[in-house]
Amino acid sequence: MININDLTVEYYSGQSVHGVTRDSSVISDETDTGTKAVDNVRLKIPEGAIFALVGESGCGKTTLGLAITRLISQRDGNITSGSILLDNKNILKLSQKELENIRGRRISYIFQEPASSFNPVFTIGQQINEVLLAHKITTKKNVKEVTIESLLKARLADPERVYKLYPYQLSGGMKQRAMIAMAISTRPKLLIADEPTTALDTDTENEILKLLLGLRKELALSVLFITHNIRIVRKIADWIAVMHQGKIVEVGLAEKVLRNPRHEYTKLLLFSMPEKLRL
Repeated sequence: MININDLTVEYYSGQSVHGVTRDSSVISDETDTGTKAVDNVRLKIPEGAIFALVGESGCGKTTLGLAITRLISQRDGNITSGSILLDNKNILKLSQKELENIRGRRISYIFQEPASSFNPVFTIGQQINEVLLAHKITTKKNVKEVTIESLLKARLADPERVYKLYPYQLSGGMKQRAMIAMAISTRPKLLIADEPTTALDTDTENEILKLLLGLRKELALSVLFITHNIRIVRKIADWIAVMHQGKIVEVGLAEKVLRNPRHEYTKLLLFSMPEKLRL
């Protein structure tokens, strides 16, 4: 479904891969050479699969996820080469208007910290409504009904009540479910989940993973699941790509990679888990 070919993303000197804003008045042209956060990456995300992108913090996972819909800030860095094909169209060559029809519509995101993704001054219902209307998924007359349906699909109890609540009134797990509801409300084909369980306790983490597995089947979703936690990968992934220092060092069916890792870095990731959790 998504074909990433020879993709390279560079951040300007002094930038971290987490996108700390640079001061262009201080950095000169001489220091403005790029640091490769994503280095000549090739990946194919199959239709209907959960594809895990795993590696340590700072290896380029989040940058790769953001680059898929060109969410790299031009102030901080740049996609310098490659192509990203969605239905045989290169996303990197699309106009801004064409790109807006993909972001949040064909490709949606779930981020690690839902609290920072919601606007604190609007209710959950208002924010999901806005997404639906912006992408012309439904009409103003029917938008609340569609939003409630999305909250139900995200397994939120009492969606009518959640619809009226502000983000600060929800627990961490409920906020993440509300974020999932927003992401799936447009019926995307690809869901990019960037460390969606990191801030959650183990029980809530398992609930979110179970929810994603159910939604993948129910909505025929493809999922790019970004994580540093190879324990989670074992629970959810059909395919695995291992990322190290901006490069993909190993890729394959999850069971094969976990049972018989070939790259030394993959072996180190697996041996970082307790022995009882390894396959």
